[in-house]
Amino acid sequence: MKRRQLGASDLHVSEISLGSWLTYGVGVEADKARACVDKAFDLGINFIDTANIYGRGAAETLLGETLAGRPRDSYVLATKLFFPMTETDRGLSAPQIAKQIDASLKRLRTDYVDLYQCHRYDKRTPLEETMAALSEVVRQGKARYIGFSEWSAEQIAASQALPGVERFVSSQPQYSLLWRQPEEAVIPLAARTGISQIVWSPLAQGVLTGKYRPGAQPPEGSRAMSDSMGGPIQHWLGKETLQAVERLKPLALAAGCSLAQFALAWVLREPNVASAIVGASRPEQLEENAAASGLKIDPELFAKAEAIVGAI
Repeated sequence: MKRRQLGASDLHVSEISLGSWLTYGVGVEADKARACVDKAFDLGINFIDTANIYGRGAAETLLGETLAGRPRDSYVLATKLFFPMTETDRGLSAPQIAKQIDASLKRLRTDYVDLYQCHRYDKRTPLEETMAALSEVVRQGKARYIGFSEWSAEQIAASQALPGVERFVSSQPQYSLLWRQPEEAVIPLAARTGISQIVWSPLAQGVLTGKYRPGAQPPEGSRAMSDSMGGPIQHWLGKETLQAVERLKPLALAAGCSLAQFALAWVLREPNVASAIVGASRPEQLEENAAASGLKIDPELFAKAEAIVGAI
């Protein structure tokens, strides 16, 4: 497993990281979730991403229990805040940041997180207040670095223009062969200013594994068939999208890897991407995904793949 530096920080994260959205503490049984975390360490994955909203604290709690016996310096831990935890607890105000970091640390059973991220931009709170509060979290030693998820280039630039505050080192956008929007403005700005991408949904909720076939019922046990995890994937199950994914399979075969590995290697071809977050409900899924780290694939195959999906 290769590692990359995370922005202007001193953190070095595995190219493939383990995420917990929709899975741990929610859609995946605790024993299976723990087995996935153990497998991640076996494979050299050192970066684990979660958020307070995942299962309203359940994912953080499970990870706290699972990681409790491991040396704290053996993994890089990231969490987030923004979405409502209660009817009154939401957003990025100074009181919320102070409250939610303490709650996350308690659930995660740790004194600090390596990366504390704004899950979205809070238009209701002055940016100056948010950045000052995040800076205080770092100065108190409760987080080593800060990041954000799904901020626009304009919002990122505004944060960088503020004096006397901590600087973001990471951006967490959706990014995959099927979703390339960050390339327009976010990645170029980030690359110039010491921010790396930690991308979510690099396999488009599993569609880029090729297991969903046009006109066919989703496989039993797949995310699309799950009541708790199946909602977000519906966006990617259109006929044209699935037909395009079918046309990607010969390219992966020519590259000598699985379609999932091909799709992950495509994401990692971008130098500004530090890590691709994958979810896993079974340890063997992680084994396949981890093998994408360090893959060398002919750029012409990637160009053909881009042409196929670009025609959707």
